[in-house]
Amino acid sequence: MMHRTLSNAKTITNLIHQGQSRQAIVLFHQVLKNGFKLTEFLLSAIVRACGRVAAVKEGKQFHCMAIKHGFNRDMILMTSLLDMYSKCNNITEARLVFDEMPQRDVIATNSMISGLCWSHLTLEAIELFSNMSRRDAGSWNSLISGLGHSSEGRTGLVFFEKMRLEGSEVDVMTMVSVISICSDLAALRNGKQCHGLVIKYGFELGYLPVGNAIIDMYAKCGCMEDACLCFKNMPLKNVISWTALITGYGKQGRGLEALEAFDTMEVEGVAPNKITFLGALYACSHAGLVQEGWRVFNTMVHKYSIAPMMEHYTCMVDLLARSKCFSEAYKFIERMPVKPDTRLLTAFLSSCCSHKNLELARSVGKKLLESAPEEAGAYMLLSNFYGLVGDLQGVAKVRRLMLDRGIRKEKACTWIEINKTVHSFQSGDRSHPLSKEIYNYLQHLFKKLKANGYVPDTSMVMQNVDEQTKEEIVLGHSEKLAIGLGLISTPPGTRIVIVKNLRVCVDCHVVTGLISKIEGREIVARDSNRFHHFKDGLCSCENHW
Repeated sequence: MMHRTLSNAKTITNLIHQGQSRQAIVLFHQVLKNGFKLTEFLLSAIVRACGRVAAVKEGKQFHCMAIKHGFNRDMILMTSLLDMYSKCNNITEARLVFDEMPQRDVIATNSMISGLCWSHLTLEAIELFSNMSRRDAGSWNSLISGLGHSSEGRTGLVFFEKMRLEGSEVDVMTMVSVISICSDLAALRNGKQCHGLVIKYGFELGYLPVGNAIIDMYAKCGCMEDACLCFKNMPLKNVISWTALITGYGKQGRGLEALEAFDTMEVEGVAPNKITFLGALYACSHAGLVQEGWRVFNTMVHKYSIAPMMEHYTCMVDLLARSKCFSEAYKFIERMPVKPDTRLLTAFLSSCCSHKNLELARSVGKKLLESAPEEAGAYMLLSNFYGLVGDLQGVAKVRRLMLDRGIRKEKACTWIEINKTVHSFQSGDRSHPLSKEIYNYLQHLFKKLKANGYVPDTSMVMQNVDEQTKEEIVLGHSEKLAIGLGLISTPPGTRIVIVKNLRVCVDCHVVTGLISKIEGREIVARDSNRFHHFKDGLCSCENHW
């Protein structure tokens, strides 16, 4: 009996360590029915497994077991419960577990800080962090990485600076978290500083997560040459290293180089995973490489026996539709073994609208509305489409559905860093100290652009106003304001880099290209989809965006 108990416990813990948490939970239930003797250690392990797969129902059952067996004073088990509830987005239960702990060590507090951040309760997390009796590297890491996850990366960078000023030990996890924040913010200056610290601390060689994070950071900051150099200098590379490189090429619109890296990866014996294939398919989609995209998709399914995720299907539909293969895209959707989700339909509709395939757009739009999407982007795309074809009733219907379903449009925001200061703009923003100068400069520039044949695209302006007012609205788009600040605040010839939280609009894309030619500037724009490198009037995307 003792031998069988130990054997079952070992099997369960091995399954958890191998990432097979669901199987571990099933086996745990089975052995309990056979009179298995429960221990605090095993219950703690199975609770953490619940957190990994968001099995909150089972987690609550195990919480009850802990109380029933008198294990609720075990700090390790209670910390596991706290961690489980946090990962299952039940911060209220996590807080109750934390408050009821008879003693709280630094590990439990760190876990609570992470949970609060992941639930976007960052002020509470900062307060808890500030009130700790002692902090270790894990405390700083929990707060910094949590702030990054909660879209408060700039605050995370501030705390990293405080960490260094206080003389706290910086470890590998600290650097991975901070570099990841720099990636998300496209904060190249901070990212380069972090790269220097990595070299200083000796983390560059032998620590794969750090090297992978650096490749990703340079790629997301639009510096693929630096990303490639770091990749080549890595003594060891794994599938994540290759995936970061391939995805980076894809986001820059360099599809052929992404595929070359993909092929080299296979030749060197590194098996691609589902994320690698997603990056390769994305690269094909944003470079118009239809045949290559089919090759990648078929390789994934037939050579590596990887079942496609919805994201893979979406990339294939996007690739086909962007390349005007609408019939092929429609047949592909019909053959899919799963029902298309709203993101796939939105991607399909976007291409239908871009290529003015109005009949198909109406059909896809109807299916999209029936799927009741939760993202505002789908509704805005539909609204813009109906406005484009003059269907005002359709526009009103979509707007009414947004209100009824409680969908709020995310505000467009663009930011630019100049002289170590980050400036952010929303559409129509006049809050910047140099707002008057920015608008005057842009108005003068627009006159120059119009003299060269530019006609503002106001088709997406839904307000019932005259054409002059529509042009003024388009002039005030957030990316134009950020570029305007860059033009008046930097010497001639200086490269301008902007980051936008949403997809760049058609008019801003055209205008940015014209500005790059007239002003003799290289302009790099990172939107929610990809990078756009503008130079001499041309964009690297070649209109595959």
